[in-house]
Amino acid sequence: MARLPPEPVSRLRRPRDWLIGLTLLAGLLIAVDHRVGWPALFAPWRDIPAPLLVGAFVLTAASYGLRAVRVYDYFGPLVAGRFLAVLRLSVLHNAANNLLPMRIGEVVFPWLMRRYFGHGFLAAGASLLWIRVMDLHCLVLAGLAVGWLWSPAWWWPLLGVLWLALVPAGLAVRRLGWVERLPAGRPRRVLLFVLDAAPADAALLLRLYLETLAIWATKLTAFVLVLSHFVSAAYWQLLAGVLGAELSSVLPFHGIAGAGSYELSGMAALVPLGVSVETALAGAVSLHLFLLGTTLLLGALAFLLPAGGASGSGDCAARASGQP
Repeated sequence: MARLPPEPVSRLRRPRDWLIGLTLLAGLLIAVDHRVGWPALFAPWRDIPAPLLVGAFVLTAASYGLRAVRVYDYFGPLVAGRFLAVLRLSVLHNAANNLLPMRIGEVVFPWLMRRYFGHGFLAAGASLLWIRVMDLHCLVLAGLAVGWLWSPAWWWPLLGVLWLALVPAGLAVRRLGWVERLPAGRPRRVLLFVLDAAPADAALLLRLYLETLAIWATKLTAFVLVLSHFVSAAYWQLLAGVLGAELSSVLPFHGIAGAGSYELSGMAALVPLGVSVETALAGAVSLHLFLLGTTLLLGALAFLLPAGGASGSGDCAARASGQP
């Protein structure tokens, strides 16, 4: 059985990460108790419409499926014919990300890529970096859409077009070969290693980006539906709150199961837009409870999917030994 490399294991054992996570969790529990009250927090759950809850769950599950499609497309021949294993990997990776503190869950992706497909740990990590770049790019694009809904002006669409133009521009810069002209040394090798993991084909890049847009459109729609039951606000305000909460993934700190950091980021987006602190806190916690519930359910179901062993092909073996 494949084992976690020393670095991920050491991260799981770092007391500092768990201390920060526990501090954020304790702060959240105290804040809810003093500003909202637990009975008031749970009261809206009693009358949440079943169609809304089921619909939001289905959309969230669909976003997980689309993430698997993106990984399947990204790695191509390496994972061909094993979509269910990719789906299992994708769901477990996202579950780990949502449940573990300080982004430790990110190491699950390269670990499972090595375990299931024989792919190099560092190479899979470099590919995950590009996937996260696409995720962040789409979230910023959604943020520009919020700005346009908040204050319609001609320059919001212009900013959106310029932001989208960065996608093909990045591919063009890669093909200029500027990294190859850097002095020989470890920085050059690392940059080349990371760039080699990027989708170099324009058609593949377009497909991956469209898949990323579909992932976030599906997930954001589901989360706005849920948040709308707990927070009475305009659509653009709700979308801003969801985006704020989701952007907690880029913070330098992250609570256990996101507790504290997720709510803080959501409130940071909602409160300046006119939502009261109490309402924003209750809405962010309720949205987070929905996220954790779907995470636990889908994560449990993922274990029912077949995984299989790592491919024994020479190509996979060569990838498994890759180092920058």
